[in-house]
Amino acid sequence: MKKIALSRTAALCCGVSMLAVPQLAFAQTADEEDNTRGQIVVTATRDARDLQQVPMTVDVATGEDIEKLKIFDVKDISQLAPGLELTNNGGRNNTTSLRGQSFDPDQGTAPAVQVYYNEIPADAQTVYTAIYDIAQVEVLRGPQGQLRGQTAPAGAILIGTRRPDFGEVDGYIQGSLTDRHGYNLQGAVSMPMGDMFAVRVAGLVDGNRINHVRNITRGGEYSRGRTESGRVTLGFQPDDSFTAYLTYQYTNARNNQFTQVVGTGNNPQTIYAEVFGTPSFFVPPAFGGGPFAVDTTVQSGPPLTAGDYSAVTDGVYQVNNKTHLWNLAFDWDLDFATLSFVGAHQRSRIITNRDEDLGNALVGIIDNSFVDVTYPVDTQELRLTSNNTEGFGWGLGIFHSNQKGRALNNIDSDLFVYNTDPNGFVLAPFGPGGSFITFPNRAPLAVEVVVPIRVETTSFNVNARYVSGPLRIEGGIRYSLVRKTQQTQLALDGLLTGVVPAREVIPANLQDTHLNLWSGGASISYDVNPDMTVYAAYGNSFRVPSTGVSLPVGITDDLVRTTTERTNSFEVGVKGKALDGRLNYGFSAFYQKFNGYLSRFDLIFWNTDPALNGSGSGFLSFNYNGDADIKGIETQLNGRITDNWDFNFSASYTKGRYSNAALPCNDFDGSGVPNQNGTPVVQGYDATANAPNVSYCISNGRLSEVPDFSMSMNTEVRFPMGDYTPFVSALLTHRPGFFSEQKNFDYDGRQLLNMFAGVRGPDDKWEVSVFARNLFNQQKITNISLGTGQYPSLLAAVGGGVYDSGYRTVNVMNPREFGVTAAYRF
Repeated sequence: MKKIALSRTAALCCGVSMLAVPQLAFAQTADEEDNTRGQIVVTATRDARDLQQVPMTVDVATGEDIEKLKIFDVKDISQLAPGLELTNNGGRNNTTSLRGQSFDPDQGTAPAVQVYYNEIPADAQTVYTAIYDIAQVEVLRGPQGQLRGQTAPAGAILIGTRRPDFGEVDGYIQGSLTDRHGYNLQGAVSMPMGDMFAVRVAGLVDGNRINHVRNITRGGEYSRGRTESGRVTLGFQPDDSFTAYLTYQYTNARNNQFTQVVGTGNNPQTIYAEVFGTPSFFVPPAFGGGPFAVDTTVQSGPPLTAGDYSAVTDGVYQVNNKTHLWNLAFDWDLDFATLSFVGAHQRSRIITNRDEDLGNALVGIIDNSFVDVTYPVDTQELRLTSNNTEGFGWGLGIFHSNQKGRALNNIDSDLFVYNTDPNGFVLAPFGPGGSFITFPNRAPLAVEVVVPIRVETTSFNVNARYVSGPLRIEGGIRYSLVRKTQQTQLALDGLLTGVVPAREVIPANLQDTHLNLWSGGASISYDVNPDMTVYAAYGNSFRVPSTGVSLPVGITDDLVRTTTERTNSFEVGVKGKALDGRLNYGFSAFYQKFNGYLSRFDLIFWNTDPALNGSGSGFLSFNYNGDADIKGIETQLNGRITDNWDFNFSASYTKGRYSNAALPCNDFDGSGVPNQNGTPVVQGYDATANAPNVSYCISNGRLSEVPDFSMSMNTEVRFPMGDYTPFVSALLTHRPGFFSEQKNFDYDGRQLLNMFAGVRGPDDKWEVSVFARNLFNQQKITNISLGTGQYPSLLAAVGGGVYDSGYRTVNVMNPREFGVTAAYRF
């Protein structure tokens, strides 16, 4: 068995798993095989040790695995780790689910699954954008509150890039093309520079149709994305006791990703102009003159199914992400201990230009939202860890992160305000080239929202361990100080500029968060024999409260500000190897309890009384807390059946459910369960109290839109022929169907099969292969909105009604795609 040599510096890309694909676990040379078969060295606990001695479940894909399995998108890593779901629901926000817990970046909260890039906490929006020249990607399961700077209740994903080699020149170049207009070209070269320095340069150009959705309203235009990225890493090693790396990466990603919809579309309906008196965006009083029709024949589009891969928006959904990332890391062996530092500066600018009317309920009208987010993040962590491996060991650390910036949201649509007289205005839709009537004195109604970003976290951690023969006892605590300010300044442009003054939306008592919180964990493990280890572990974590931005005036505080989420987790497991190292196995069971699980509830109908300084009504997304419990089991089995046949099997069963939680919902028919049957209404609304502002449903349903069970299998069979090795490999994932209470939808089960076949040259220096993704060409829905896209009219009581698109937004498995790849390594 080939021993994977990982120095303390390798902690910067931590963790190797029993779930690793077979090429990692069983790639060895003949002279190593007898002495090291079955051994995998890992750093999941921030020190190098045999995986069997790590008291947690860790999954990994090495850089070689990523290249061999043609993984050009981080989301495809989930195919190697059951229970992990990485999805993109709208071109910008990457949603991560693990152990039944889900996180949407639009929540504005700390993530349930924290992403680390070269051991520095990083924004998934940026890190997931470009994947190339990767050393390994690791998935750590369970609460993270002890060993790393940011706490997370579900786990962590660690992405480590390759470092320069101080001894020799090496590198690779790889190119891929697909039959669906996809291409990926990447490469890297590493060169020593004298005795102490080395440099590695890597680059990527990638283009694809993202979700393969075609916009039938815009003449058949396809989703399209292109990413360019470059990275330079300088290594410095004056002697064996000190190693440092300085990395700079630039990424420019431009995506135009249309949102797919399914449904019947709507029947021809009347679009009304809405007339109201004294001009106020927030307080439209009695209508002056009533509604009048401006178009009576509009229809959102034809009936569409999942297999149509179609969108219907009048506008675009463009996202441009430009990121600069600097990273400095060093390890200094002081003999009795090792001093380690890692620091980073990230500066990102993400510009989103989006038509919010995803179902095209208002045909010919672009309800445009322009979001410009700029934020720099500075992060530093310093650790001192004892070097002894027996007896009592210790570690100390300090972590600091400071994020600043600004989010600007301009809502500037084809809705116009028409000045009828000094005391009256008409709010009417006008579409370019459409059949809507026009007015001589129209002006755009635009809303500008400015959200300053200020988050600072400082934490101190202490950990200790005791090792005596087969017994290991470990534990630690972390003390975190979180300082966060959340504000939202809102102003009107266009005709109403100056009429309604700019103002702060969030109440002053809800703007500042000052928290001092403890987290940590402990474990005990015992080697029953050299080939079997049992363990038990406890973890504690938290997420700080979130404060909503751009929320309507007059809603209750619970919809503006959440409470702190706390969680405790208990896990037991067994790990081992058999058959002289040809077989690795693992089994774990866990239970996790949440006090105030924090989640996001999208497109909830709200209502406030304008007469009581409210904003009217509409659909928005809210963060909210609810108690919950999670229990599950995970199992892994991988091995080498013959010298040229590897296999891997892993499965996860996780049951994550709310516990009698009262959660925001759409309950239009009063049944007490989420639905959009009928006219939008808030159940139990009391006009005197102007509350509640949303409906609430009692839920014992699942925490995220993922099935309880998931399974992954992969295998490779090689046929050596002298210096050349033809091969066939396959990767299969299975997700059973399930019913979602939150979305009121019955998901179908789905199976994703990717196949690969090719030939490798002498010493694997080159490879040519063909591949097929989604060989079965399944077209199953993986995520769906609760109901159809709707726009409530201010005139519902006098004939305006609700503008209903007849479409639900969805994510669907990408269609079957064939491709070819050629790679050369040196």
